[in-house]
Amino acid sequence: MANIRARNGKLLFDFTYLGVRCREQTALLDNRLNRSRLMGMLNTIEAEIRLNRFVFRNYFPSSPRCSHFVDSDVLIENNLVEVQKYSGATLLSNIPTFSLFAAEWLAENRIQWKISHYKNVTMIFERYLMPEFGHLRLDDITRPQLIKYRASISEPKRKGRQGKLSNDWINHVMTPLRGILNEAALRFEFPTPFTNIKPLKIDKTPIEPFSLAEVQLFLSNVREDFRDYYTVRFLTAMRTAEIDGLKWQYVNLERGEILVQETLVDGNVETPKTSASYRSIQLSQPVTEALKRQLILTGTQTYVFCNSQGNPLDHRNVTKRVWYPALTALNLKRRRPYQTRHSCATLWLAAGESPEWIAKQMGHSTTKMLFEVYSRYVPNITRQDGSAFDRLVKQIQLVTSGDPHYE
Repeated sequence: MANIRARNGKLLFDFTYLGVRCREQTALLDNRLNRSRLMGMLNTIEAEIRLNRFVFRNYFPSSPRCSHFVDSDVLIENNLVEVQKYSGATLLSNIPTFSLFAAEWLAENRIQWKISHYKNVTMIFERYLMPEFGHLRLDDITRPQLIKYRASISEPKRKGRQGKLSNDWINHVMTPLRGILNEAALRFEFPTPFTNIKPLKIDKTPIEPFSLAEVQLFLSNVREDFRDYYTVRFLTAMRTAEIDGLKWQYVNLERGEILVQETLVDGNVETPKTSASYRSIQLSQPVTEALKRQLILTGTQTYVFCNSQGNPLDHRNVTKRVWYPALTALNLKRRRPYQTRHSCATLWLAAGESPEWIAKQMGHSTTKMLFEVYSRYVPNITRQDGSAFDRLVKQIQLVTSGDPHYE
């Protein structure tokens, strides 16, 4: 990961470019102000690298590594010249091309984004936005062009790729496009083309929770070294990033609680998903017992669930090696591991727990999502045929009639 480091009291850049680790020394003293300045520059460098606009010698002309990157520098400079030629009046105008403005916009916004979100946004620029809009001057992009582009990306273009892009993913592509055009419109004083282009409607993704019998079957037969891990997943409703990032410092077995304070996304420690996601999860007896067993195994490590080197588990690897093979062996329907969270919610509801309590346990700010998503899985609790009201009316009739058999 790129960083600003110190050597002999002076700051240096430490980043990787084209597979080469680059440590570029500066003459700046190691203090907070200089670190902040260089970090801003490093953010711009990373953005340009991801957008294939980084010319090494423009930043480090005195570096001995310049000779190593001569070919790549020339190639990128030639590409940038072609972009400028293609954009016509760009050189005579204060309004840059989409490509030239993109790196600046990404660097400016990176401070407010999580690392995982920044990676997603830069990937969207590389794969979708730059090929389509990179050569265009910002004020030449029109509203009809945006609408046509949105329609075009729904169809698969890569050979062998199956199916269309989902509306949800198309909205993810259009969001940074809207952001950069709206900011450019304010900064360079031209009407934004992103006017009245509403997000596409997203159909609710069906959930596939496990029944209590399926949970018991899975936990009884999954690999023993992962039984406690999945017990915690199934019976706390923790998100994948939350259990991946769970540290012993946030587990209090005496009080019977887990504090959700951090998450782990792609190996990076990040903050929880929303403000409501910071929460205390009350532990059931099976979870407490599972964590006590785990304490014996990893209590000296930082992370609750980790490998023999103390590093947190790679959930993709666990899913591939443990989760799906267990489902196949038990003849259970193939489902994503995130269904453990949905399963816990439906089991809590079926057990008659308070919806408000369940919402807090799951990190929801209200019960709205709880009823919208899960109520149909607990017909005995949330009936939709009117019979519950019929029984209530009969009870009222018995009370008001003075029936001596009613208690």
